[in-house]
Amino acid sequence: MPKGLLIVISGPSGVGKGTVLKEFMDDPALRLSYSVSMTTRQMREGEKDGVNYHFVTREQFEEAIKNDELLEWTEFVGNYYGTPVKGVEELRNEGKNVLLEIEVDGCCQVKKKCPDALTIYIIPPTMEELESRIRGRKTEPEEIVQQRLAKAAKEMERISEYKYVVCNDDVKLAADIIRVIIERHIEKNERAGA
Repeated sequence: MPKGLLIVISGPSGVGKGTVLKEFMDDPALRLSYSVSMTTRQMREGEKDGVNYHFVTREQFEEAIKNDELLEWTEFVGNYYGTPVKGVEELRNEGKNVLLEIEVDGCCQVKKKCPDALTIYIIPPTMEELESRIRGRKTEPEEIVQQRLAKAAKEMERISEYKYVVCNDDVKLAADIIRVIIERHIEKNERAGA
């Protein structure tokens, strides 16, 4: 079996990445697997080390950065988050297609280390629709809503860095399009490995 694909999915907060991915994540034909990220944030109630995240100290994370053991990493609200290379490579060597749901900066880091990564950016039909979805959650104060919208606008300026851009106007349709993209790349990968 050939080495699995590395698939990067990005998109602004509120675009519906999780909802779209749920549509095909369990499809056995796609052999998809999530990579478990590493973080320095505290474990929350109900979380398990090695399942939700690999929980490490700041010193351990900085050692991993220094030793180039991360495919991508970022610091957000005082905590580090990153993707260990080892876990991704183990899954890919088992023939699994590894899915990373990360931000644009992380995608750029991944592309430098894995130029063959399949990159997909999910966009909203309009910025007005994105704002409506974020506000519809009713979970965040206005200041955070504005920050998310500003970040989304900035990210959207960089969608040309992705191989594919898929509009989530209809969840089922967006999921079907992404499924077909992944299927085509699996077929191509298997032909190349044969």
